[in-house]
Amino acid sequence: MPETAPENLLELAGVHTHIGNYHILHGVDLAVPRGELTMLLGRNGAGKTTALRTIMGLWHASAGTIRFDEHQVERWQTPNIARLGIAYVPESMGIFAGLSVQENLALAARSGPLDEARLDWIFRFFPALKKFWYLPAGVLSGGQKQMLAISRAIVEPRKLLLIDEPTKGLAPSIINNLIEAFNELKKTDTTILLVEQNFHAARSLGDSVAVMDSGRIVHSGRMAELAADEDMQKKLLGLSLDLHQ
Repeated sequence: MPETAPENLLELAGVHTHIGNYHILHGVDLAVPRGELTMLLGRNGAGKTTALRTIMGLWHASAGTIRFDEHQVERWQTPNIARLGIAYVPESMGIFAGLSVQENLALAARSGPLDEARLDWIFRFFPALKKFWYLPAGVLSGGQKQMLAISRAIVEPRKLLLIDEPTKGLAPSIINNLIEAFNELKKTDTTILLVEQNFHAARSLGDSVAVMDSGRIVHSGRMAELAADEDMQKKLLGLSLDLHQ
């Protein structure tokens, strides 16, 4: 029997986004299957970050619909979208440099005190956070700050994580830690939409994939199919995944 397609947790239909006089998204159609990790790929300037920020309500769609679960959210404000169980990790990380690691995580735990079991789970992947628990986040290395940013997003269970280029500028050993952490998250009830330029990470993590170009989705399908098709990689991305380990 054919495999049943997963239900989509997030769907964008015909989404346009204008930022000032600039028309960035041009009718984006995007489906994020529930319980999967979807890679959002594309060249620099393709509109990937704008798509994440539009989903999160940081920029509002000028046309089209955004549906999360049973809610249509394209006109909602960011705090209300977050309360549905969506967390966003921007490329800039968004941590509070003057606060300690502990305080950064405590601020992200909206439902109450930090859960010790959840923290122990996070420390398995990011032991440096435990080591620097009481230090200001501003003194952490770039990789450690990225670990903290992701930990803030997962310090409580979320339905959907939107993560923008988490491996950018990180050492291979740190990237491998992040891959392990995301693979563990995939085993939970968390759906992930991940923008990434590291194609080793993309191939290792992605269940499904969407490719953006000039503010549109130009390809969607299974990540394994794209990873196995070098001609398609070159056509859609201008490169081969095998050249970017």
